[in-house]
Formats: sequence, structure tokens, C-alpha cells
Amino acid sequence: MSDLWEGLLQAFWLVVSFDSELAEITLRSLQVTLIALVIGSSIALPLAAFLAVRRFRWRRSVIAVLNALMGLPPVVVGLVVYVLLSRSGPLGILGLLFTPTAMIIAQVIIIVPLIASIAHQSLRDLWSEYHDLLISMNVSQVQKMRTLLWDARRALLTASLAGFGRAIGEVGAIMVVGGNIDHATRVLTTAIALETGKGDFALALALGFILIALAISVNLTIHWLSRTEQEGRW
Repeated sequence: MSDLWEGLLQAFWLVVSFDSELAEITLRSLQVTLIALVIGSSIALPLAAFLAVRRFRWRRSVIAVLNALMGLPPVVVGLVVYVLLSRSGPLGILGLLFTPTAMIIAQVIIIVPLIASIAHQSLRDLWSEYHDLLISMNVSQVQKMRTLLWDARRALLTASLAGFGRAIGEVGAIMVVGGNIDHATRVLTTAIALETGKGDFALALALGFILIALAISVNLTIHWLSRTEQEGRW
């Protein structure tokens, strides 16, 4: 019990003093996750809008696949990306394996189905309200999608934040494609796994505190946005 309390005190001090190693890992984790979020949202949100306004033969199948991919095991994503980026893989010539870029690619693949599925539900409901009006105005498909994306921007932000929460806590795929290299690809989740294995519970707990704080912040933001939407305010 004394070791636990000592570890907690050391972890608290590391967080308060914002230890240089702790800061480096945290900033790298945020950088990788935010870049992946921007890229993932740029793909997922237009895709969700397209599926809401466009009717085609395999539309229901595409939606079903997106919903199924929400539960895609991250370690499988890491394995696929590893094979593609490995020296013998089709993209091995790029030399991206064990770099932050490989981690970003893995995170994008993981969060795109999640963001697209959540966003599609909101855009589908909005499209049912706007359908007759936009059809009568004879606007193009792109204009319909832009209108939905703008008017549903609050719900879409919530979808993106959900993707951020999924990406920031990812460890399996990141460990496989990033390698957990010190000063290069080590992020919060992989560092926690490493420090726990080494027995450095103080640093592991400090990293855990920061990760929990980020997760709570995202969830509070989602809750605030949902409450604001219910009250009819921006």
C-alpha cells in the first residue's frame, strides 16, 4: 500500500511540474491524434452527407459495412497497415513504418467508420426535414450536402469528438505500426503499457491521469454540445 501511495504522489508531482518527458509524450499524442482527426473528419463527414442525400443500388450495404466497421479490432487495422507499409509491402518504398505518419494512417482507418456512422444518423434525420425544400429549389447534390453539413455542424462536431476519444485511447494499432520508439513514436497509451511493464508506476500513473483528463474533457464537451442542442442554442 505504501508503494501505491508513493507512486501516486510521484505521479501527481510529475503532472504538476509537467515533467519534460511527460510533456513530450503528451504533445506527440495530441499531434498525432489531431492530425488523424482532421483527415478522418474530412473523409467521413462528406461521405456521411453523400449517403444521406444520394440514393444508389448498394447504399444500404455501404451503410451496413460502415456500421460494422465501427467495431473493427484496432490490432487488425495495425496488422493491415503494417503489411502495407513493411519493406516487402506495396507501400514499403515510402519508408513510413514506425513513424508518426503510420500511426496517423492507422488512426484514420479506425475513426472514419465511427465518425461517418454517427454523422450519417444526424444527417439522415435532417435530410428528411430538408428533402422537399431542397428538391423544390432544384439545387445540385453538392449544394444539398453543403447545406446539410452546415446546418448539422453541431452534431457533426460531436461525431468528430467521439472519433477523437476513440483515437486518443488507441494502443493496439499504434503499438504495431509505431513501434513505441522513444522520442519518435511513443504516445500516451503505448508509454503507459511500457512503463507499467518496467515497473515505473509513477510515470505510468501520471500518463494515465493525463489520458483520463483528456477523455473526460472530450466527454464533457460532447455532453455540453448535446445539452445546448436540446435547449435550442448554439
